[in-house]
Amino acid sequence: MDAQHKLKSLLDQLNTVIVGKPAQIQDCVACLLAGGHLLIDDVPGVGKTTLAHALARTFGLQFSRVQFTSDLMPSDLSGVSIYERGKEAFVFHPGPIFAQVLLADEINRASPKTQSALLEAMEEKQVTIEGETRALPQPFFVIATQNPLDQLGTYALPESQMDRFLMRISLGYPDRMAERELLMGHDRRDIVERLPSLLSQTELQQLQQQVLAVHAAAPLLDYVQDLIAATRSGQWFLQGLSPRAGIAVVRAAKAQALLSGRDYVAPDDVQATLPQTIAHRLIPVGDSARGAVEQVRAMLAAVPLP
Repeated sequence: MDAQHKLKSLLDQLNTVIVGKPAQIQDCVACLLAGGHLLIDDVPGVGKTTLAHALARTFGLQFSRVQFTSDLMPSDLSGVSIYERGKEAFVFHPGPIFAQVLLADEINRASPKTQSALLEAMEEKQVTIEGETRALPQPFFVIATQNPLDQLGTYALPESQMDRFLMRISLGYPDRMAERELLMGHDRRDIVERLPSLLSQTELQQLQQQVLAVHAAAPLLDYVQDLIAATRSGQWFLQGLSPRAGIAVVRAAKAQALLSGRDYVAPDDVQATLPQTIAHRLIPVGDSARGAVEQVRAMLAAVPLP
């Protein structure tokens, strides 16, 4: 089966679990194909955790779930060394972070100390425990879910951590037809448990290499740089994008192009993925009634196409 048929099968299977959200599903697949981490930000009960489970099963990856709470400690994530009398030595017991997909459920309910334990893992794909550096499985994805900050018991994620998520998406409430299907249908968790794996690890690596090989022409990169410069102008946002964010914009656009069946990036790919890729890294200027996503869209409309 060629890459396009494989990608279509991936999207079709995920759309049977999370109904009525094809654009968000495509963003999720693009994010993981680009090798990035995904933040799903929404109210409880709209399918965030179900989507993360479905992504892991469909991509055929080893899965681990951690429910973040206010008393979760960094060692609960990374693991701990325990003295074993029979071996007369300390033996390291790895934590749930040693998985190919880590679902950090309700990540903003944990304290900043525990959230910071993820920073090295997300950037370097390794963790340092008791002075020893240990590599994480490959590939390594963090899929985090987050509740709105106005809900009880939540902490804002630090900017340094937000910058390590390639994309942030929101599912939102289903439309009437999709909700009727949910009301009449089977439990989504039962459907997820029966999902077959559609990719081997080798096939996933091949698709990720294809994403990197997608061509971005010089005028397209000029357009991306114009957008990055606009975020730094002070007109739209308090602080502009970092170089890491600029790289994320190009990677996300390349993945979007591959999903659209092209081997080159078009301006449409940048525009389709830009709000999801940069809005969570930016704070709008002044008392703008717009949120960051709306401000990004306004900036997109103002920056001329190549």
